[in-house]
Amino acid sequence: MGKTTTAVNLAASLAQSGHPVLLVDCDPQGNSTSGLGLAKETVSSLHLYHLLIGQAALEEVRRQTGLPNLHILPAHIDLIGVEIEFIETPEREKVLYKALLPVESQYEFIILDSPPSLGLLTLNALTAAQGVLIALQCEYYALEGLGQLLNTIKLVKKNLNPRLTLQGILLTMFDTRNNLSHQVAQEVRDHFAELVLQTVIPRNVRLSESPSYGQPVLLYDPRSKGARAYLDLAEEILVRTKHEHQ
Repeated sequence: MGKTTTAVNLAASLAQSGHPVLLVDCDPQGNSTSGLGLAKETVSSLHLYHLLIGQAALEEVRRQTGLPNLHILPAHIDLIGVEIEFIETPEREKVLYKALLPVESQYEFIILDSPPSLGLLTLNALTAAQGVLIALQCEYYALEGLGQLLNTIKLVKKNLNPRLTLQGILLTMFDTRNNLSHQVAQEVRDHFAELVLQTVIPRNVRLSESPSYGQPVLLYDPRSKGARAYLDLAEEILVRTKHEHQ
């Protein structure tokens, strides 16, 4: 739990606060899509794959969610085919960036949920994005992959997307009763200082349950610790982006 949970719940929390948000599910597993209540059968007709290969316009792919300010571009297992489809495509890392340009001004936030591995879909997400938020689980092995991810961000910034910045590191799955959680959190804060967000996402049963009900946690159980934490995160992100634009 980390990346997709954060994409869905941060998007929902920003939308709940009155900000127009588009969530783009770039992961063929489609967990953000099902986590917002869109059953795989209902998105099988038109989804992100069709937009990327030029078979559908963004308006045809975009779906409304259970929150008035939140739209989604849903994913489907067909997205796996993008790697093969794009072999001959010039500037194939920029296809998503170009597809999103027409609607950029319609949203205050466009959140991209990328696949967990570094393939062409993740490169497209990094090339389209202005900032990266790293959701880091408070577990030992999570630290091992962090250096590699930071290196990838650096390379993408240098070669493909000069506007890309590291927005911050979010500590997730934090267990207050677990020494390791405290150790990992401390190590990350010592290393990355102000890059680490103040908000910490706790281990929370309601947060783990909500995707199976197709709802972000603030609709599933608005009084839970998980819902509170993501609303706090949305608030912190809003403050950070306000400072950046001043």
